[in-house]
Amino acid sequence: MNPVFSLAPSPSMSTLFADQDSIKVRAYFLGQQIDLQPFSCADPLAVEPLVVSSGEKGCAVLFDYGAAVLFGLSAIEEAKFLSDIQGLIVDPFSSPETEDAVIRRAPGQAGRVESDRIDVAKFDLPSLQLVAEVLAKSVVLAEYESGAAQVFDQVEPFAISLQSRKFRRGRAADLLKQIGNSLMIQHKIVGRVEIVDKPELLWEYPELDRLYARLEDEYEIRERHQALERKLDLVSRTAETALELQHQNTGLRLEWYVVILIVIEVLLSLYELFVA
Repeated sequence: MNPVFSLAPSPSMSTLFADQDSIKVRAYFLGQQIDLQPFSCADPLAVEPLVVSSGEKGCAVLFDYGAAVLFGLSAIEEAKFLSDIQGLIVDPFSSPETEDAVIRRAPGQAGRVESDRIDVAKFDLPSLQLVAEVLAKSVVLAEYESGAAQVFDQVEPFAISLQSRKFRRGRAADLLKQIGNSLMIQHKIVGRVEIVDKPELLWEYPELDRLYARLEDEYEIRERHQALERKLDLVSRTAETALELQHQNTGLRLEWYVVILIVIEVLLSLYELFVA
């Protein structure tokens, strides 16, 4: 396999952003998946999650579920990196969700999170990986919050029609599609992204647990996940109820057709009996 990208030489951990007090970070949710296999021979800075050098001094943290978090890259370097990995993205989004923040080196205030500014003790790889974990989860949630809202808007008319007893027939395919969309989102956020699970990185670096807790709280990861789960559950139950009602109505119509046929047959028999 020939990589479709080129990576900058890997700086050592000791020189990573050594001359900077703050760096810009931007997270992208690029598509349903990123093929990370080509990076295995690119001398990564770290793994789990994968960190690779990019640009003159920056780096990128990549997640196989489709997110990329870029640290310290200029606009031109960001555009080049995203263009280089385009061929590795499965089902790319036309308008990827993004999240911006600034990380500041502040040893005396490490773990402090205010608005879009994150204070860390130092720009070491574990701290950057942890920040990337939270920002990646945030952009994934943003994408599926938007998707769930669209699904909810499509299912809402079904719920209204149930209340008004004006349920429209012939929508089984649409209902099944909405149920499928809900299940897909739930599988993604629970099975692959593991939104509410703590990163495995904290097992090796427990001193970063406080930073992670602050970040998780600032970006409302658990609260947003719970709200999304409730909305998806409501969408699934509404669609299932509407689909069940449609099946019941179909069965009732078939029973009436049978009754009508029997009545017609009886009338024909009486006609033949009395007229003949």
